[in-house]
Amino acid sequence: MNRPHLSIAATSAVPAPSATSDQVRPLLGDILAEQGLVTQGQISSCLQRQRTMNVRLGDMLRSDAGLTDNAILAALERQWAARRLDLGTDPPDGMLAQEMGLAHCLKARCMPWRRIGAATVIAVVYPDLFVKHRAEYEARFGTVMMALITEADLQESIALTFPQDVRSRSETHLPETDSCRSWPGGLFRAIMLGTVGTLAAATIVSPSATFALMMIVALTALLALTGLKAMACYTALIQSRERPPEPERVVQLHPPAHLQRPVVSLLVPLFREERIAGHLLRRLARLKYPHALLDICLVVDAEDKVTRTCLAATILPPSVRVIVVPDGSVRTKPRAMNYALDHCRGSIVGVYDAEDAPEPDQIAHVVSRFAVAPEEVACLQGRLSFYNARQNWLSRCFTIDYAIWFGMILPGVARLNMPIPLGGTTIFFRKHVLEQLGRWDAFNVTEDADLGIRLARFGYRTELIDSTTLEEANCRIWPWVRQRSRWLKGYAMTYVTHMRHPRRLWSDLGPLGFLGFQVMFLASLVQAITAPILWTWWLVAFGLPHPLTGALGFYGLAAITGLLVLAEAVNLTLAAMAMRRAGRRWMLPWVLTLNLYYMMTTLAAVKALIEMMYKPFFWDKTEHGVPGSHTETSLASR
Repeated sequence: MNRPHLSIAATSAVPAPSATSDQVRPLLGDILAEQGLVTQGQISSCLQRQRTMNVRLGDMLRSDAGLTDNAILAALERQWAARRLDLGTDPPDGMLAQEMGLAHCLKARCMPWRRIGAATVIAVVYPDLFVKHRAEYEARFGTVMMALITEADLQESIALTFPQDVRSRSETHLPETDSCRSWPGGLFRAIMLGTVGTLAAATIVSPSATFALMMIVALTALLALTGLKAMACYTALIQSRERPPEPERVVQLHPPAHLQRPVVSLLVPLFREERIAGHLLRRLARLKYPHALLDICLVVDAEDKVTRTCLAATILPPSVRVIVVPDGSVRTKPRAMNYALDHCRGSIVGVYDAEDAPEPDQIAHVVSRFAVAPEEVACLQGRLSFYNARQNWLSRCFTIDYAIWFGMILPGVARLNMPIPLGGTTIFFRKHVLEQLGRWDAFNVTEDADLGIRLARFGYRTELIDSTTLEEANCRIWPWVRQRSRWLKGYAMTYVTHMRHPRRLWSDLGPLGFLGFQVMFLASLVQAITAPILWTWWLVAFGLPHPLTGALGFYGLAAITGLLVLAEAVNLTLAAMAMRRAGRRWMLPWVLTLNLYYMMTTLAAVKALIEMMYKPFFWDKTEHGVPGSHTETSLASR
């Protein structure tokens, strides 16, 4: 690669090495006060609060005093006797960048710019990191000089300078053995078509035997899931007796006084979300955590011009920034988050969806729990519910469905130390653990569930926190089917990925964890596909002929009927308990209609199977911003 030619203008923009020492360097606050941008009172207040926060003064002033990036950068230029560079106008020397490497550029938030005489100019976002790594730079490049750039400049320059490396980190950072990117679509298609053909032929040759076999499979899945639900009911009863009094629970929200509060990065992936950008910013503004410690990253695809245009026309708060993801081989949420993770400032990383409305104290709750939790607790999962639950029948049933999963099933699973499939939003990680695990699988359309299993396999635990995020319920049938089909497809691909080596999975999860994995993934998928077999039992209930009536006899019919009645009783009990715990008893009558709601799951499962054969990595996006679902009154609706 040829080194760029240095013009007189370019070289004159960078000063000679400064002799300014730490002892005589002016203070940043004094420079800003002298310029009339802040008062000494504001500086003193920020310095006082900085003692309890792991944050730079410039970031505090940006948040609390409303200073712009340009104002802070100008003050840093004077403080450090360094000049600002515009990497868009004067791009860096690619050979120097390659010599330093992408990993260090990301870690130290820097970019080697060009050589000027015997010196190499290192452009940095944070001068203190230049000081920290200066000896390393001098050992590599000889004499070095510092220049200043903005974080946005660095991100854009990294994407342009290391295109292949950036793509690799966002798509294939996770080892292939742990990823579904090697999904054998052709083989799966052959297996599925062969299975369908075999069942069709068997049905023609021996319909009763074939139907009996499918009934056995369906009943086995039903029995396994009923056992899991019964366990959840039992666990809920135990937890209600053990639940601490409210004052004690409130005290637990406050972290130890001697610990500095950390920066928390919140990833909010957006794709064609121009209709809800305003709602999103208002909801995130309600978070009761120091905004100087919030690093809210709106993650958008480079090709998503609609959302980018909308955000460009929006005045963003100081704690909010846009991260543009370069195009790649797939367009998925996990790929976008993998890219954004390299640019997160926080030691804790959370994920929200575009339509989310978290409880105001949620981040404080997360920080407090991580501060006292053992290191093995690497992830916190909050509850999810909906603010448009009253919109129509489908939104009501969806709300009950979520209440069962997040309020009953997951607490039961957690109590038994089984792996927890994460929920995709309102999840928070220790960043270093996320890096250790290889980040998200960019090709998995339920990256959250996959990561939850991977956490357990590496010996980490996920805890559930007593905090709720409201989001928008899918309240139209076909969009609901599309969303559920993506979930089922992702669950199936997650199951196959982790079952490549069953013995290793057994060893990683233990017998109980392995069993829980089979029930939550395999049994759920089997039931979604074989549910129509169970529906035929309504023929028996109404005294009509059934294909198995003659083969089973009275006791066989009674046993199957008893199992179905038991399963329904457990379902109704679980749903009723979930509504009671969620404080939504007004929804109890709608529990009786859940069977109609669950019928749509079979349609979603068929769609998922077809996509697994032909479009395994297709992300069927959920449409947000349905008219009437984002009013402020609906946010308070319970």
